[in-house]
Amino acid sequence: MSRPVAAVAGASGFVGRALVRAFTEDGYDVRTIGRVSADASWTDADGIRALIDGAAIVVNLAGKSVDCRYTDANRDEILRSRVQTTRTLRLAIQGADAPPPLWLNASTATIYRYALDRPQTEQQGELGTGFSVDVARAWEDEFFAGSLPSTRRVALRMAIVLGDGPATRTLVRLARVGLGGPQYDGWWFPHARYRGIGPHPTGDGRAPRHRSRGRQRFSWIHLDDVVGAVRFVRDDPRIVGPVNLAAPEASDNRRLMATLRRIVGAPIGLPAWRFMLEPAMWVLRTEPELVLKSRWAAPEALTAAGYEFRHPELEPALREVVASLGSRRRSSS
Repeated sequence: MSRPVAAVAGASGFVGRALVRAFTEDGYDVRTIGRVSADASWTDADGIRALIDGAAIVVNLAGKSVDCRYTDANRDEILRSRVQTTRTLRLAIQGADAPPPLWLNASTATIYRYALDRPQTEQQGELGTGFSVDVARAWEDEFFAGSLPSTRRVALRMAIVLGDGPATRTLVRLARVGLGGPQYDGWWFPHARYRGIGPHPTGDGRAPRHRSRGRQRFSWIHLDDVVGAVRFVRDDPRIVGPVNLAAPEASDNRRLMATLRRIVGAPIGLPAWRFMLEPAMWVLRTEPELVLKSRWAAPEALTAAGYEFRHPELEPALREVVASLGSRRRSSS
């Protein structure tokens, strides 16, 4: 008997690699779509359609990493790489003789507004404004466009994923170099890096600024639970539409950084205001939005359906991840 096919786009990232391993363990024949070393390239529409025709599941994680500076070129590519790859897959599924019964597409919990007052759920959450939100909106609009009557579609609104990825490495670096105190928003020179983008840009074009005093919320999910949630969604046909991939226990910035300091053994953690973070993040070639936006997403759809998180608490999850990062660093040296 032939094995079921799982088609994975964006398989080279740390989440993609974990899902490829998981699907392989589950007995799938995993086929990949990407730019290099993949079974089908993004420029080969016929090859993509042939690859997903008859597949049991399609997972799309493709898109330029947001771990970069929001230059005009990077902003355009962040948007284009998400919308175009999603459109390519949607058209391929529409043209397939045997369309896949399930399509999971990456999205982001950054789609929600800056929230300090209450968690944002799939049903009651309010969408925000500005560059990152506009990217997420356009991404999901493309994903849910058109009619795919034979394919269940689920948008995975991922919080910051703890694992061997860019967000975790940046946070650990900040703690290790003594910048592991709370991070405060505040004044900085005017800029337009976070201005709206896409067909319906939102916001007033100015960089957002909030006086959260280090209390901005931090929603997160361990990589193991990303894999676990994907398996859970795959096996529960009731789940459809946007799904928040976030641990039930959200933290805030103060607690997050204090926890990281304990774990890495940093004796001090200087508080960092935006005027300190901006040049530091410029050196790291990333954006302060990572630590300054208040992301508070709750996994209402998953918990209502009965999913049990392997890593529901922040400190044990961070300890496991930091230990894993340390062992990888030692083995590669």
